[in-house]
Amino acid sequence: MEVRSFTVGPLSENTYLLRGDGSATAVFVDPGDEAPRLLAALDELGVTLEAILLTHTHIDHVGAVAPVARATGAPVYCPRDEAFVLADIAAWTPFGFPPAESYDADETLAGGERLTLAGLEIDVISTPGHSPGHLSFSIADQQALFSGDVIFQQSVGRTDLPGADGATLMRSIAHLLDTLPDDTRVHPGHMSTTTLGRERVNNPFLAQFAAR
Repeated sequence: MEVRSFTVGPLSENTYLLRGDGSATAVFVDPGDEAPRLLAALDELGVTLEAILLTHTHIDHVGAVAPVARATGAPVYCPRDEAFVLADIAAWTPFGFPPAESYDADETLAGGERLTLAGLEIDVISTPGHSPGHLSFSIADQQALFSGDVIFQQSVGRTDLPGADGATLMRSIAHLLDTLPDDTRVHPGHMSTTTLGRERVNNPFLAQFAAR
């Protein structure tokens, strides 16, 4: 699997472009900003964008959704419980952020689905807590997890935002730790890549899970 990471926007959000080896199509996860840069990457690779996957709909993760979708015709897969936010993103944009264009999701996901895209089998996992409908995307045969804002290198997602809940987030993280191998490489929405095993041992927010 090929994974390219683009750190974009004022909050240094990680957008991922991924595809199976040799695939002529690709998938974006969380195109958060800088649409021209993301579209240029598609042209550079000479691939067609097959889909846009969203872990959640906070503005730093969806700011480039509409222009990228419009330019490529790729369908947007959005958390079911947050599709209404994407459809009226200006109403949910904090003061000080540049305006973003709303978009009506083409497909909605609740968790439990398996998607076949860009030569990859992608399992959709419900991981609420940072946001009410948050999803993570697991590619089991590659031991890769695209975790959005659930878990970071020695940190976890904020729970002081509207609709967030700390206990729910911890349950989501426990589910990931209990069901995925420690060698699973975590591609987070911010900061550097890590592994679930490394975070189980070293993440100060996850001390309760160290011995599990």
